[in-house]
Amino acid sequence: MIKITLPDGSVKEYEKGITPLDVAKSISEGLARNVISAKFNDAVVETVSSLDEDGKLVLYTWSNTEGKKAFWHSSSHIIAQALEELYPGIKLTIGPAIENGFYYDVDFGEHSVSEKDFPAIEQKALEIARGKHNFKMRSVSKKDALQFYKDQHNEYKVELIENLEDGTITFCDHDTFTDLCRGGHIPNTGIVKAIKIMNVAGAYWRGDENNTQLTRVYGISFPKQKELTEYLQLLEEAKKRDHRKLGKELELFTFSQKVGQGLPLWLPKGAALRERLENFLKKAQKKAGYEMVISPHIGQKELYVTSGHYDKYGEDSFQPIHTPKEDEEFLLKPMNCPHHCEIFNSKPLSYRELPKRFAEFGTVYRYEQSGELHGLTRVRGFTQDDAHIFCTPDQLHQEFLNVIDLSLYVLGSLGFENFTAQVSLRDPEKPEKYIGSLENWEKAENAILNAAEEKGLNFVIEKGEAAFYGPKLDFMVKDALGRNWQLGTIQVDYNLPERFDLTYKGSDNEEHRPVMIHRAPFGSMERFIALLLEHTGGNFPLWLTPDQAILLPVSEKHEKYAEKVLNSLENHEIRALGDFRNETVGKKIREAEMNKIPFMLILGEKEEEQNTVSVRKHGGEDLGMLSLNEFVNLVEKEISSTLKSF
Repeated sequence: MIKITLPDGSVKEYEKGITPLDVAKSISEGLARNVISAKFNDAVVETVSSLDEDGKLVLYTWSNTEGKKAFWHSSSHIIAQALEELYPGIKLTIGPAIENGFYYDVDFGEHSVSEKDFPAIEQKALEIARGKHNFKMRSVSKKDALQFYKDQHNEYKVELIENLEDGTITFCDHDTFTDLCRGGHIPNTGIVKAIKIMNVAGAYWRGDENNTQLTRVYGISFPKQKELTEYLQLLEEAKKRDHRKLGKELELFTFSQKVGQGLPLWLPKGAALRERLENFLKKAQKKAGYEMVISPHIGQKELYVTSGHYDKYGEDSFQPIHTPKEDEEFLLKPMNCPHHCEIFNSKPLSYRELPKRFAEFGTVYRYEQSGELHGLTRVRGFTQDDAHIFCTPDQLHQEFLNVIDLSLYVLGSLGFENFTAQVSLRDPEKPEKYIGSLENWEKAENAILNAAEEKGLNFVIEKGEAAFYGPKLDFMVKDALGRNWQLGTIQVDYNLPERFDLTYKGSDNEEHRPVMIHRAPFGSMERFIALLLEHTGGNFPLWLTPDQAILLPVSEKHEKYAEKVLNSLENHEIRALGDFRNETVGKKIREAEMNKIPFMLILGEKEEEQNTVSVRKHGGEDLGMLSLNEFVNLVEKEISSTLKSF
């Protein structure tokens, strides 16, 4: 008999050789019908894998991320088989699951694939799926694996196998199809009821532009046709909300090839929006005891060698700047934290002066590959709402709790209410990825876990997602379209204080090492604004939106009254503008709707006589005639309902 520990902590005894599917059946028939993947002792296994020792078992369904991963990975096998049958002689390379769906990189040789071919590929894939073919894993010797793919003249799979150790190589079979695979499949192809090819793109073998360019076939699949239909509708809505499209329409930002890829230019409305976001956080930070600092855009290479950033991120940084002085090198700043360490080091401090909370809207630069750049979400120059707290070990817990409070205030004020906290820990199997002692890592990880529990956060633990210098707490926010984004991060760091030899004088008159907290509630201004644009569809919270109201005089003779109203609104700090063009009110309203202006104030003879405004809300709601004071109160009430004091 073996003992199986389930996620709820319960332990059940089963005969050796039982499968995850059998375990599911022993719990409930309903669970057994829905189980599509499993993990045993943290390793991915098939639902029909034999369990031969004591261990922890996790069963996954379509509703779990891991279940979707197995579903989409299995679907990539089905698409690969369909492609082989439709295009004889092609060479398959790799086909992993991704965040939404999967892809398969293929050398099509003399064949070519375009959008017009998608329906035929989908039809063939569904024919295969309906066969309900079981996915079966088997071990293969390195010699036999190499021979199999040499016979197929597939140099890509041969290269992959040559880098694998004998005894670790497995193939997956279904129907007449065989693929080199590590595992992680659904029980059979029949579970896939809907499949869609999304697009094709070029991709270099192993991401190296010196290698052969392959065709990457992107797809997605679902256990129900209805879910595919809903997903495609969601994509259409996402296109309407694309921050690149909205940013252009609302005149917030632009890009210029002459300035350079991935370097956004903020237009007046976008710059004003950014400034309001910065002032919003600065006000909260001031109440929380932060001090603003400013650091330069460059630093000597040695600074980032000391911090460890050059060793870990040197390849992703811009090349060093060589000065006329021999052996003098500078880097465009990839991180703000090394600069803040030197600010802390600028004068001796005692424990009575801690914690020190240094905050900066600091612009940093990283050389992202051109193919990875995407609007404001992936850029080469971005501004972080960065802060670093230097505190005593005894102060760490309360400081971390305070930062959680600030992060929750920021998310709540901007309408991000649906989120999960992710505690990112180190990967114990890959210690080479991290700097610092095991003791310090354990202290840092425990500090985050204790704070998350005390605050009652809904959190998950992800091993291997920590920063190289310390664990972190990330806020994973679900937007209006149900997509998950990482917004805001808090990190505990015992390592940089050691690398920079930071000290303070304790109550015992001895030198002690401070603990460092890194935090950025927005993350980066660019990415945050991009996600806020898509979450709101450009309908920002009233306190943040570039123009809160627009005045629409019915005719030229009402413009003087409109000017008077405009001045009055400006005196009440309401951002308003007037549309004095010789156009119909209907056309002005349509354009104001397109520009997502929250309030349209229509001014005609009746309004001028009664010293009122006719108010129309964005979206078409008619609020009738209001006095100026009533309108001002309406605006102030709506702002106060979303923007609460910190």
